[in-house]
Amino acid sequence: MIAVSLSLVVAMTIAWLIQRRTSNAGWVDVVWSFALGAAGVIYALYPLHTGMPSARQFLIAALAAFWSLRLGLHIAARTVHGSEDSRYAQFRRDWGGTFQRRMFWFLQIQATVAALLALSMLLVARNPRSLSVPDAAAGAVLLVSIVGEAIADRQLRRFRSDPANHGRICEVGLWGWSRHPNYFFEFLGWVAYPLFAIDAQGGNPWGGYPWGWLAISAPVFMYWLLVHVSGIPPLEQQMLRSRGDAFRNYQARVSAFIPLPPVRPS
Repeated sequence: MIAVSLSLVVAMTIAWLIQRRTSNAGWVDVVWSFALGAAGVIYALYPLHTGMPSARQFLIAALAAFWSLRLGLHIAARTVHGSEDSRYAQFRRDWGGTFQRRMFWFLQIQATVAALLALSMLLVARNPRSLSVPDAAAGAVLLVSIVGEAIADRQLRRFRSDPANHGRICEVGLWGWSRHPNYFFEFLGWVAYPLFAIDAQGGNPWGGYPWGWLAISAPVFMYWLLVHVSGIPPLEQQMLRSRGDAFRNYQARVSAFIPLPPVRPS
């Protein structure tokens, strides 16, 4: 665990150097996605006393790698062909001459976040229960989250690629039901890990694998980050500055997080 956590610190230090050299902090999210996925794969495949990794370990490693590659490659493509992420661009303006110093420590916080999230993958891989129906349900939730986030990203990318939509707010597809469907599906993916980890069977109130309950921390932590800290708040502040009343109207009609039917004008 210590070695993996330190490797995440090193990865985010490299991310800081990359953004400093390129003047584009969008690369930070690319490195974070790949580093967290790699940590999850390492945790999942780390040998148990039985020798070869189990089917559960291989499954979790595959799902962690799939999630990481999909998200990391998407952000990389967006960063290569676009401007700096609006959240980091605002940090650059707000922090001024202290940007690089504050950015370094901000990325070390992200390394800590990744280390905490990776622990849920470790807990899942160590569940002694054989793969069963609850694991199939958990896998389905994780796959739905990955596909849903990919659909939301594609809808937004296609909307922005049309010059006629410049300066407009995307309300196509999932974006007409949630102002941040990509964040919702990212959160949903972490909901799958407690489903994988918790074993309700057994002769005590905590089931057959008490450690599995700690995996609940992953979706709770991710929800807090996305909804209250580094996800929705800074992005919506930026949208209010750039879109004004048009975005306020969008806020009044469309759910912030969970996809729900939009409110019809009275």
